[in-house]
Amino acid sequence: MIKIEAIVDYHAHVYYDAGSKATAASLRDALAGRFEVELGHWHDAPIGPHPMGSYQVVFEPELFATLVPWLMLNRAGLTVLVHPNTGDDLADHRDRALWLGESRELNLAALQTASTSNA
Repeated sequence: MIKIEAIVDYHAHVYYDAGSKATAASLRDALAGRFEVELGHWHDAPIGPHPMGSYQVVFEPELFATLVPWLMLNRAGLTVLVHPNTGDDLADHRDRALWLGESRELNLAALQTASTSNA
């Protein structure tokens, strides 16, 4: 069993395409104004395991109980992947993630390659 203390922080990956980028920008602004988060770069194309455009939101475990429900209610139709960071990227994305909205198929090979090269 893995202890909850293994969670260093959480990532929320907000997915968007050209038609929903403005909505994603509004959500990003709202997150930054409401929560103490670290916002990642905009990626208009797939990167790593993420199959479409996205940006990352990093937040501390203490925010999970307020930030995730807020995202559930305010994601404006966008798909959001939320996962813990325990040091096992593959398991964190594949086995420990939750989806807000429509789930997407991740490119897990990108994480398996990273895990192998970090071993």
